[in-house]
Amino acid sequence: MTSENQDPWDEAQPVPLYVITGGADSSAKSFDLVTLIASRSEPEPSMSPEPAAILSMCQYPLSVAEVSAYLTLPFSVVTVLLSQLVADEHVEAIAPVPVAAYPDRGLLEAVIHGLRKL
Repeated sequence: MTSENQDPWDEAQPVPLYVITGGADSSAKSFDLVTLIASRSEPEPSMSPEPAAILSMCQYPLSVAEVSAYLTLPFSVVTVLLSQLVADEHVEAIAPVPVAAYPDRGLLEAVIHGLRKL
């Protein structure tokens, strides 16, 4: 029950997460915690605060986990926001380097051993 004098947007009450995501679901694109996000544009004045914050903070690439932590939002909500930003080409998602792409440890040790002999 609200009185007529009470502000309907009481800041003490949390905003439901579906309001932040605009009711969208996360089926569009999947992200890993270590996927890097880089801005491709500046925030627009008409943007919601969360997407605008993502664009501002990702001038240098940040992982999805870092974006989630800085916004203090759950990973699932951040992935929905990022999916929308990727679809609108406001951000670029850079996939992490797969483990198979790293050189073999034995090869690295052989190179280090060879360099020490020089």
